[in-house]
Amino acid sequence: MLLNKYIDHTKLGPSVRASEIVKLCEEAKTYDFMSVCVNPNYVKLAKASLASSNVLVCTVVGFPSGAHETSVKAFETKQAILDGADEIDMVISVGNLKDQQYDHVLNDIKSVVQAAAGKTVKVILETCLLTDKEIVKACELTVKAGAHFVKTSTGFSTGGATKEHIQLMRQTVGPNFGVKASGGVRSYEDAMTMINAGATRIGASSGIKIMENKGDSSNDSNTSY
Repeated sequence: MLLNKYIDHTKLGPSVRASEIVKLCEEAKTYDFMSVCVNPNYVKLAKASLASSNVLVCTVVGFPSGAHETSVKAFETKQAILDGADEIDMVISVGNLKDQQYDHVLNDIKSVVQAAAGKTVKVILETCLLTDKEIVKACELTVKAGAHFVKTSTGFSTGGATKEHIQLMRQTVGPNFGVKASGGVRSYEDAMTMINAGATRIGASSGIKIMENKGDSSNDSNTSY
C-alpha cells in the first residue's frame, strides 16, 4: 500500500476554523490521503469538500477524554454517520479500564460499533496513560466488541505513539486487525518507524511533511501490513 494511503490527515482542537477544514480537504485531495480526521461539527463541511474525491471523512467521538456516558457516545456516533462520516475514532473510558470495569468498557465500545452501522470504528486507548497490561486488555476488549482498529492516542494527553506500544498492540490483536499510530508522528522517519512496527494507519497533522520528505526508497513507500 502506498504511504499516502496510510495517512489520516488530521485537524482537531477547539479553535479550528471552517477555512482550515476546507484547506485540509484540498490538501487531502492533492495527496490522495486515506481520510481527513475532523471534529464532529465539521463532518458535513468535510464531506461536501471531498465530494469529488476518494478521501474518506473520519471524526472523533467521546473526544478527547473518553469520560462520556455511553449513550452520549452512541448518539454522537449516529449523528456523525448521518452527517456523512465514513469512520469513527472513539476514546475509551480510561478510568473504567483502570478500575477493571471491563464490562463497562466492552459495552461502551460495542455501543459505538452498533451506532456506526457497519462504518469503520477505531478505538483510542490513550496508551500514554496505560500500563502494558492495560494496553493488552484494552486491545482484547476492542477486538471482542467488533471494532476495526486500535489507536494509540488522541494527541491531547501526556504523550503520543511509540514504537513499543505499536508492537505490543500488533502482537495482541494479531496480523489482520487495524492498528493506528497517532500523536507525535511528524516526519517520514516517524511514520516508517510506526509502519514497520505494525501500524496500518497513521494519524497526523503533518501528512504533507511526511510525504514531501519520504525519501527515495520505493520499497518503503509501498510497504504493506
